[in-house]
Amino acid sequence: MQHPGWPARLAYGPVELAPLRRGDAAEWSRLRLANESWLRPWEPSAGVAWSVRHTPAAYRVMRRSVSRRARAGTSMPFAVRVEGRLAGQVTVDNIVRGALRSGSLGYWVDRSVAGRGMASLAVALVCDHAFGPGGLHRLQADIRPENGPSQRLVERLGFSREGLLRRYLDIDGDWRDHLSYALLAEDSPRGVLAVWTSRAPRV
Repeated sequence: MQHPGWPARLAYGPVELAPLRRGDAAEWSRLRLANESWLRPWEPSAGVAWSVRHTPAAYRVMRRSVSRRARAGTSMPFAVRVEGRLAGQVTVDNIVRGALRSGSLGYWVDRSVAGRGMASLAVALVCDHAFGPGGLHRLQADIRPENGPSQRLVERLGFSREGLLRRYLDIDGDWRDHLSYALLAEDSPRGVLAVWTSRAPRV
């Protein structure tokens, strides 16, 4: 059974988003291994080495897991491609329907495309999709206080800081504080992509 807004393909300029592909295992592994120092401070703790967690086999296990959640209606997991090349992921996870209609936003990108507006563009596209075909009302992004670039990304797209979550998630070997940001469907009446195009470099 498919849930609202999934599966989906989104695109604007050089950025495309689509479900994770079976054939991306080797490239995903290469990207994640090459970006260890860039990504590790923001990733969940694990009892195994980064190299073990990011093999092609690990990708296949991860893909099966997120695909199950997508089919169940609790996740929208997108692969991000920039100019046709795999460059990261954006996921709306922990989706709750009913009176809440909310999801948690997470993302990562290859360091080589950071600073070009591609990550914020990908997030903007996913936000508009989540609020439109996805039928959600609220998206929440929880970000470590030390992660200034990620805070600036969501702030530029119109997210509001709502508070501090003390020792909220087990990240990079310890329980870490997080700042809670949220965006509501009515916060951007013209769409989040319109906010991006007004504030970010054009593509």
